[in-house]
Amino acid sequence: MSQTGRTAALASDGPTILDALPHPVLLVAPDGVIESANMAAEIFMRSSVSVLRRHPISDFVPFGSPLLTLIEQVRERSAPVNEYKVDIGSPRIGAPKVVDINAAPVSERPGAVVLMFQERTMAEKIDRQLTSRGAARTVTGLAAMLAHEIKNPLSGIRGAAQLIEQSVPAEDRALTRLIMDETDRIVKLVDRMEVFSDERPIEREPVNIHVVLDHVKRLSDSGFARGKRIVEIYDPSLPPVYANKDQLIQVFLNLIKNASEAIGDDPDGEIRVSTAFRPGVRLSVPGTDEKVSLPLEFCVQDNGPGVPEDLLPHLFEPFITTKTNGSGLGLALVAKIIGDHGGVIECDSQRQKTVFRILMPAFTGDSTASSDRTSRGTE
Repeated sequence: MSQTGRTAALASDGPTILDALPHPVLLVAPDGVIESANMAAEIFMRSSVSVLRRHPISDFVPFGSPLLTLIEQVRERSAPVNEYKVDIGSPRIGAPKVVDINAAPVSERPGAVVLMFQERTMAEKIDRQLTSRGAARTVTGLAAMLAHEIKNPLSGIRGAAQLIEQSVPAEDRALTRLIMDETDRIVKLVDRMEVFSDERPIEREPVNIHVVLDHVKRLSDSGFARGKRIVEIYDPSLPPVYANKDQLIQVFLNLIKNASEAIGDDPDGEIRVSTAFRPGVRLSVPGTDEKVSLPLEFCVQDNGPGVPEDLLPHLFEPFITTKTNGSGLGLALVAKIIGDHGGVIECDSQRQKTVFRILMPAFTGDSTASSDRTSRGTE
């Protein structure tokens, strides 16, 4: 029996060794109907195998999906075909769903095709964050240089402008005030960049994330998000996160402020803040066989216009911004804080649904070990 024949036999025999695979595997019959699926495929397709067997694969993917074309190519060539970064997301299985597809014919059954999907989403997002963190380290060196080469001379320029202001006519004082205001603005920008060079150990403790979020909501309601709808969807049973409370407040203030600015004055604008326990996301610790679990999920979602597609891969890099007068350091700092805590932040964006999702380790009771493991786990 050929390799594809053995795979097809395994796929059609009910619970098999294929159920141990983390990747979805489907057997598509010659008429396009799904004939069998492993457990991962049931989760991926959001349907039980008994439901899947009653439908053609075309019922689960968008009209004209590249997946359907790929199946036809396999049938025509009678040879395996691989396709990378294919979005097969649909309302039925969720969107977006970007996968690598391995499709192979079943030699004993002409027209039958075995499909295996490999999701790229999490791996790419983690890789993207590591790239952003490397960019943040570049800002660290730049900040140190600016503090010495620019910040000190600026204080002299501002002092000189103050002295000149006392001796010039009233109509010229607007110019000296402009000099002082602009030097103050540049100093503030350098101060924000200097945060990236702070390498002191983070002071952490077990933190109830809902206390943090309640505090952030009160600040938001009385300031930049006044009058805007903020919906809270919390899991009250969450264990504490081992973190610096003040830094978490800074993170969520930044994210909710961005969401507030995204929805603007839209009367239907809404910000959703949610917490949940999501077991299953684990990162390897370099140099050991140990893996760190990131089961705590914190999300800030808005129904604004979304992030431009070309900016999305670079969103957490320094100096990347969609705002006219933005510095592009806010989200870079958020990513640095979450990374320093051993977590991961990602962004999914489409029109009327932008979600910033933070994954962090739970407090285990061994604070020192937790700190060491999580700080190494995503480096």
